[in-house]
Amino acid sequence: MATTQAPAGPKTKWHFLENLDLKSLLKPSPSHLPFTATKVTITIGPPCQSVEMLCQLLEAGVTCARCDLTWGTLEFHRKSLENLHEAMLRTRKLCAVMLDTTGREIVIDRDTVPDENGWLEHTTDLTIEAQDKVVLSTKPNVEVPGALVLRLSYAKYPSMMEVGDQLLLGRYLATGSEQSSVWLSVDEVTPDQVSCTARNHAVLAGLLTVFHTERSTYSLANVQNDLPILSAADKEMITKLGRAYDIDFVSLSYTRTAEDITEVRSFLDNVNMPFSKVLAKLESRQALYNFPAIAGVADGIIISRGNLGLDVPPEKIALVQKGIAIVCNILGKPCMITRVLDSMVAAPRPTRAEATDVANAVLDGVDAILAGAETVRGKYPLETVQTALRISREAEEVFDRKHHFEVVMQAAGEVSAENERRYEEEQAADGDQNGHVAPEPVHHEAEVYEYEGNPSGVHTPAVLARMESMASSAVRAAEKVGAAMIICYTHTGTIASLVSKYRPRQPIMVLVVPRLVSDNLAWKLEGSQTAKQLQIISGVRPTLAAPSPSWEMLMEEVVQMNVAAGMIKPGDNLVVIQRLRETLVLKIVTVNSRGTGLAIVRSKSLEELMKATAGIPLDEELPVDSEGQGGLASSLSLKPSDVKDLSISHNGIEVVDPMTQPAIVPPPSPRNPRHPGFISRVMGGQASFKFPANHYVEE
Repeated sequence: MATTQAPAGPKTKWHFLENLDLKSLLKPSPSHLPFTATKVTITIGPPCQSVEMLCQLLEAGVTCARCDLTWGTLEFHRKSLENLHEAMLRTRKLCAVMLDTTGREIVIDRDTVPDENGWLEHTTDLTIEAQDKVVLSTKPNVEVPGALVLRLSYAKYPSMMEVGDQLLLGRYLATGSEQSSVWLSVDEVTPDQVSCTARNHAVLAGLLTVFHTERSTYSLANVQNDLPILSAADKEMITKLGRAYDIDFVSLSYTRTAEDITEVRSFLDNVNMPFSKVLAKLESRQALYNFPAIAGVADGIIISRGNLGLDVPPEKIALVQKGIAIVCNILGKPCMITRVLDSMVAAPRPTRAEATDVANAVLDGVDAILAGAETVRGKYPLETVQTALRISREAEEVFDRKHHFEVVMQAAGEVSAENERRYEEEQAADGDQNGHVAPEPVHHEAEVYEYEGNPSGVHTPAVLARMESMASSAVRAAEKVGAAMIICYTHTGTIASLVSKYRPRQPIMVLVVPRLVSDNLAWKLEGSQTAKQLQIISGVRPTLAAPSPSWEMLMEEVVQMNVAAGMIKPGDNLVVIQRLRETLVLKIVTVNSRGTGLAIVRSKSLEELMKATAGIPLDEELPVDSEGQGGLASSLSLKPSDVKDLSISHNGIEVVDPMTQPAIVPPPSPRNPRHPGFISRVMGGQASFKFPANHYVEE
């Protein structure tokens, strides 16, 4: 297919499915596959709060649990987190914890009664018919003849209204399958109330919220409320829950600007929660206008399609989702979507449209599915999770990874320098007197919306930074050698997120190394929270790495664990990224025939092995290039006997003798970069390849 220059504007990727044979697509899939890259986050509510149900959900594949502070008491959320902790102990599975804020949500004040667990319930439902009169008042005890009067929680709400505006009054986390929301048309506005006419029938139950849709078609004309990004209740609950539990994420409802993110980070620092990450929840058109800046400073994005779908024309919402997802992929930041399996609140099977929606989201590049009403009040929380994962797994099988890789590579150079700086700052910060790691940098990434090409019309990515180049090379190497898994050693998780953005077909096993950081006058062991924060990133399987005397012993444990789990088998190739001293190293290793560790690879000689790599005849001299411009033995004079304890470095990749470390990744030679029998490809100055079988033997 000819390469054409993409037009200006937000870019998304086209999907050319790898398998277009419909007959083969209809074949039954394995009933139990060991790995699904797409993650599922649940919202804890009464149907899934028990330890037993949480255990089932974790076993089914849930990797993150959300406590929604908009609804429920502090006692309810405290019990939810206690039960989740117990479920993790029983199942031995990591699960991230997310607190979702109320923020700028405008609710209707109604009497509630808490149940024995602290869940708030309303005693009566409200039935509204089309053409009924509804009055939204800021004052209590107001009566209007012939109208239903509801009290607003925000006193300035009438000042935002104009006659003709459209409001949506409905149940919090309302679904399309429920008749639980009503459209209101504003007829009259006074300083204290808004008089409206209902446009449809609805039965309003539970917590009621009101959403003011944007009155203009494509611009910003509405007056925005001046509510803070964190309500007083938000701050109280975050502070109290953060003292007792590790809060991995804070999801900011109604994020509008990048300043909202920095404000909340400052608050988290002040309440001794500096390690909690901040996710921006996009729920309004204003958030879309400020998206480049928001995406630059947030740790991840949640596309809140319920409210966002009210502020964006229906015909545009799919394009918005695709645009947000690809930008998140380029930045290497997780992206979640909401409102996918609404009908499963009351049914054990999704609609065809919902099943297609989940699959398309995976093809768009989202990292995770966020279940809301399906698990907060749904009858089938377990079936919802299982269904989402089954659909995601099928979509992953036909995901066009090659095209995705190329699209992300085109734009990776735009942001790789910022990611490199972020990594270096994190590595340098072992902890200050306040127990803080290095702060996140402020990115300037609006340019990711456009790619610059050369005069020929072929896009040319900028030179990649070291971390970005290593991540892309690992994915390319894994594909070329048919690796079964990519393994990353990390303190911070940065390299794992960069590998994930390229969407390798292999699972990404992340070994998080615990570290000591100072906490005022004490020391604190960090690592568990980092591992859990990786649980919302596509394809990543984090685990805590226990201290080990040697790299070989640690790899034995990793291999045995994954063989037992059915993730790998004897003879499989593995791609490993680790940091040795100050050098990032990319290794290709093989599981031994017993499945208990790595095969020991012994080359005939290091000189023969390097000649074979470059396609140089054995009777010719091995070139020595002191400038490191493609020569294979930089500043070294090698003899056939020089086999042991030799290592060289080229372009940031260490070449280690396979006798001592069973891997070698040199650059391809300019003499013969595509020698027959080798698989080699240069990605941003890095190289990945596979040796011919006759040049090494397993001991």
